[in-house]
Amino acid sequence: MNDSSRHHFIMKHMDYMYNIDNNITLNATLGEMNGTGIAQIMIPQELFLMLGLISLVENILVVVAIIKNRNLHSPMYYFICCLAVSDMLVSVSNVVETLFMLLMEHGLLLVTAKMLQHLDNVIDIMICSSVVSSLSFLCTIAADRYITIFYALRYHSIMTTQRAVAIIAVVWLTSITSSSVFIVYHTYNAVVACLVTFFGVTLVFTAVLYLHMFILAHVHSRRIMALHKSRRQGTSMKGAITLTILLGVFVICWGPFFLHLILILTCPTNPHCKCYFSHFNLFLILIICNSLID
Repeated sequence: MNDSSRHHFIMKHMDYMYNIDNNITLNATLGEMNGTGIAQIMIPQELFLMLGLISLVENILVVVAIIKNRNLHSPMYYFICCLAVSDMLVSVSNVVETLFMLLMEHGLLLVTAKMLQHLDNVIDIMICSSVVSSLSFLCTIAADRYITIFYALRYHSIMTTQRAVAIIAVVWLTSITSSSVFIVYHTYNAVVACLVTFFGVTLVFTAVLYLHMFILAHVHSRRIMALHKSRRQGTSMKGAITLTILLGVFVICWGPFFLHLILILTCPTNPHCKCYFSHFNLFLILIICNSLID
């Protein structure tokens, strides 16, 4: 197993498309030319492992801090905790996969094709669940900030702990279920199209909420300062700004991957698209970096 054979449901999809249409196999030997005639970008396995471990430790610390600090036991921090757990899924899947690959490359682990397939499916579901849940919780956090700013007096009656727990449960259940469906039907273009559409819709939804928040905040900023409003609204705006930065980081880190999906749907045989496909391992590094930055 080599660097270009990193398991991911979209890699399966690409492998299916290329083998059917062009008789090209994506799982080329490390450093060799793939079926497109373009060399895959080589990333050391140790780098994947190091980034995955650092990200895992960071997100564990976030979860532990929220659990142990009673001052952070509120809906907003519950959502942030879930976002950290979503990032952990990427880190765990990356660490497990890289360890398996390193052990197999050095002949320290022998596994059957069936075991690899099961591991592949589990990792795919974890990664896909991370994508769906991360986007969902970014939207949820944006909505929570929106309610905090524009319905401050009613916030605690609108966003109760029970409702927050229910939202979290629905998001995780939906993420895991949809991810399982995506993996089962990974060879269908509709699966990739649904994921790309979900990515676009959630980003537009979040961007609209933040835009509304910032426009009204700018209009009323002087009035708020003159009337000496409570710090809660100022703190909420700071939280909104921070989460906007997180959203921007998410777009930068995940954007190349989703562009990768779009190109698979629109131009899988175009030479320029094939050149873009050869950078897939760099896109994986960006995804892991998103977990680190969060």
